[in-house]
Amino acid sequence: MELKIEAKNLDIRKSWQEKIEEERAKLIRHYANLVLHLRVSIEATPGYKEGGHEVRLVATVPNDTVAVKRWGESVRPLLVEAFDVLGEQLKEIVKKRQDHKAVKVQGAVIDDKTSGIIRKIAPDASYGFIVTDDKLDVFFHASSLKDVAMGDLAEGDEVHFAMEEGDKGLQATWVKAASA
Repeated sequence: MELKIEAKNLDIRKSWQEKIEEERAKLIRHYANLVLHLRVSIEATPGYKEGGHEVRLVATVPNDTVAVKRWGESVRPLLVEAFDVLGEQLKEIVKKRQDHKAVKVQGAVIDDKTSGIIRKIAPDASYGFIVTDDKLDVFFHASSLKDVAMGDLAEGDEVHFAMEEGDKGLQATWVKAASA
């Protein structure tokens, strides 16, 4: 997970840095492949009626961004609260994806296959993405192709495939051209 820490109108204290690293380690432990990038912004805001500091967390996850803002007098408790809220939001994303996957995989299977349209294809890099009718984005690699070559596929082609949850999201276990 890439981490960027920003400070506005103040200097980052060592204790804040340590707390951010500690919370980042927890995120990695619980959501290792979910959070791609995390930006932590701490700003001194003496003019705000809510208090003297604003802590902002922005986490980039596949197909989404999660943002948390907290205001108050003391930065360290704000960091703890913001990371707790971020953790709950990530937990909810994982739960929704698991529920969504279970429902969609069961509901969209026709003769053990799901249909979709090739959204993007990179034949030189041997991969592509399929989008399902319910807007799921599914990765596929050339090694998963059955009875069709990478060069025979184009964006917009309909395909049948089976999918599973991979390390970085949904991925096709096999892909066939719909016309085959």
